[in-house]
Amino acid sequence: MRVQLLYFDGCPHWELADGRLGEALEALGVHVDVEKVLVTTPEQAEQWSFRGSPSILVDGEDHFAEPGAPVGLSCRLYRTPDGVEGSPTVEQLVQVLSGT
Repeated sequence: MRVQLLYFDGCPHWELADGRLGEALEALGVHVDVEKVLVTTPEQAEQWSFRGSPSILVDGEDHFAEPGAPVGLSCRLYRTPDGVEGSPTVEQLVQVLSGT
């Protein structure tokens, strides 16, 4: 499994997502080196289909992308059971990482 965390320096949410991603992988008992990808230009955002920081790709797919969400250098928000947050919950990440 390949896991990438796309972010840009203008948004601190990526640090929360990085921590939760680590917790989710640990909960699954999976050791994966998460590749952190710094997106710095609108061209890179287009190339990566970057829907905002943070974006988490599992085997190249953004499972949290909402249809029609714009591509660009912005902070991204996620719908969670507890409301809108700057990162998916550990449980949401476990679901995506386990394929359920």
